[in-house]
Amino acid sequence: MDVVSGSTSAPVGQGRTVRVSGPLVEAGGLAGVTMGEILHLGAGRISAEVVAIEGDRATLQAYEYTGGLRVGDPAQPSGGPLTGLFGPGLLGRAFDGLMRPLTDAPVWLGPERSVEAADAGAEARWRFVPSARVGDTVREGEMLGTVPGAGAVEHRVMVPAGHGGTLTWLAEEGELGTRDHVATVAGREVRLTERWPLRRPRPVRERRSDVAPLHTGQRVLDLLFPVARGAATAVTGGFGTGKTMLLQQIAKWCDADVIVYVGCGERGNEMADVLDDFARLVDARTGGRLMDRTVVVANTSNMPMMARELSIYTGIGIAEYYRDMGYDAVVIADSTSRWAEALREFANRRGELPAEEGFPADLASELAAFYERAGRVTTLGGHDASVTVVGAVSPPGGDLSEPVTTITQRFVRSMWTLDRDLAYARHYPAVHWGGSFARDAEGLARWQAVQGDAEWAARRATALEILAEADRLASLAEVIGVNSLPGRERVIVLGGRLLREAVLAQNALSTNDATCSDRKGAALLDLVLACVDACHAAVARGVTATAIEAVDVGPVLRAAQAVGPDDADGVAAIRERMLATIGGLR
Repeated sequence: MDVVSGSTSAPVGQGRTVRVSGPLVEAGGLAGVTMGEILHLGAGRISAEVVAIEGDRATLQAYEYTGGLRVGDPAQPSGGPLTGLFGPGLLGRAFDGLMRPLTDAPVWLGPERSVEAADAGAEARWRFVPSARVGDTVREGEMLGTVPGAGAVEHRVMVPAGHGGTLTWLAEEGELGTRDHVATVAGREVRLTERWPLRRPRPVRERRSDVAPLHTGQRVLDLLFPVARGAATAVTGGFGTGKTMLLQQIAKWCDADVIVYVGCGERGNEMADVLDDFARLVDARTGGRLMDRTVVVANTSNMPMMARELSIYTGIGIAEYYRDMGYDAVVIADSTSRWAEALREFANRRGELPAEEGFPADLASELAAFYERAGRVTTLGGHDASVTVVGAVSPPGGDLSEPVTTITQRFVRSMWTLDRDLAYARHYPAVHWGGSFARDAEGLARWQAVQGDAEWAARRATALEILAEADRLASLAEVIGVNSLPGRERVIVLGGRLLREAVLAQNALSTNDATCSDRKGAALLDLVLACVDACHAAVARGVTATAIEAVDVGPVLRAAQAVGPDDADGVAAIRERMLATIGGLR
């Protein structure tokens, strides 16, 4: 229920609440506030952000449950936007959308956990090891020292943006608190931690145009629909198609340095599974826990709506912080649909003119601004680093024509569409080759050729051609029967089956098959394509399709799980045996 008051009298510097409608709050007597500024409302100091100003009256979006907030309660400006505290201690922990730690939070969260709770752990002590020297001229983004033991990757203390100049003082090696100063650059103090507005992108020297692949460990993605480092990609599919499972596998096995997993409006049990799995899983890159190079931002479906809207910016802000240290970071956003629903609900409460399906008219701009923050860049310190964004889209009822899905397709470089029929047939990952795309495939093919795999593009094109032709023939076979097809077409149907079951499907619970190296993936695809070519050759020399279909293809179907995650030689041995068998048909 809306609560409205006509009185706006307030002490100097402080306003008064005049209307409350869920997360929408209006306050008067605020002549000096600015857009994006944070205000604290009522006795519980509920955090709210200014989203519109008219005279001395401001419209605010509250980041906490506003039950109990009354007309006339004070609205105290903070003087600045919502910021996050970036520094050592982020890796291995979980935060909410306002970057307040959840790892040691109580079971029930209340508004009394103000934004200042993000400073929890501020009294922690960290060992600082200097790497620069007093008297050096340092530029913004250059490294001043490191903090050992702050996660699975080296934590680097950098000169903040806009702080370049002569280094006049640098702390000696030893323990420091997060509030302590570590250096003085051109008369400006640099702390061990820094605050940064969560909605503002961090600056870089330049964005790079060359591409390099991000290896995900999932064959259907790496072989057919690859994603470049610094690109934006989306996973879309209806309920039960395996989006969350695929995102978790990417987080576990991709070759990024830092993972930021954002649970935006998803179920709490899914986030609990992420935290439990990542805490137990051994990281193949470091030998430690996967959680030690992961930051989890959790705003589940029962958390405040507008904190859910902010959580995506919190996640990508953390990723940019590690990118500026020179690392490749991946942001997993599950899901952007829940984020868009939060935008829709708040826009409706503000009385904005709704666009398609009730979403705000600026939905496309909001999505574009988010995905634009992905990129492969040269940092201010001269490092080659990247932020890759993988966002989940959950269209209601699996309707891929709904606004969030169609708008997202315009701004991402890859789209992985999950198919309900594949999922229900227990084909994992259920990425359908007909509805997915990869706009960077041509550039990545050139990269693969430079790395020595000149056949990468040809293998990909042949596999997609066989899959498309096999789908067409499958529809025809349902009408006339597969035995009525000519020999060549029956071989294509067989080839499509081998590609689906031996290459594209993976067993996420198998030690040998949960992840797959580039070498093994290429070897498996070579195995199937070579068998298809051999079958075509057999048909050409007069062997019947029935005789070819009678060949035991079990070794091909079991190859992925029969050899280790990087055992391309084992796959090559299976290939030679199968070619000998097919070649012996008469």
